[in-house]
Amino acid sequence: MAIRRKHIRNLAGHLLEAHRIESVPIRVEEIAIKLGIQVQYEPAENELSGFLLRDLSRQKTIIGVNKNHPPNRQRFTIAHEVGHYFLHEQEQLHVDRQFQIQLRNENSSTGESEEEKEANLFAAELLMPPHFIHEDLTLIDALDLEDDSLISGLAKKYEVSTQAMTFRLSYLGYVQL
Repeated sequence: MAIRRKHIRNLAGHLLEAHRIESVPIRVEEIAIKLGIQVQYEPAENELSGFLLRDLSRQKTIIGVNKNHPPNRQRFTIAHEVGHYFLHEQEQLHVDRQFQIQLRNENSSTGESEEEKEANLFAAELLMPPHFIHEDLTLIDALDLEDDSLISGLAKKYEVSTQAMTFRLSYLGYVQL
């Protein structure tokens, strides 16, 4: 299965449009709640980021978030699980651990399945929409990857980690890693 990049971008874009999102930071928990998803914060071991549970018998969906993680990580976890909600409807339970290793397939070297990559891309598209990034960068004369204050300022504005913002800027072709 190839990663459905165009589908994911369109899906996140439609979701932002449907919820009339016009600025960042994206209130991802509010979006989840409006979708009818219950978001629960509970303490957990550090490796556990979160989970998505579809309780078909009660027609209820729950996203669990590790309460011990930093707020930016929690936001990414919620967006990631919303990605699984839309992209992998066949799963009733999906548990996300930070260091997932799958030893029985070709993805073992990366530690990520294509489903995880899709959910991560969805989270990035939702939390750091390309049109908002483009607007912000048109206000900057030159983007310098070594300018920590620039990237950390963008990360703070979007309420994501500096690492997530750096990867996003690279993915969108603004910087080279």
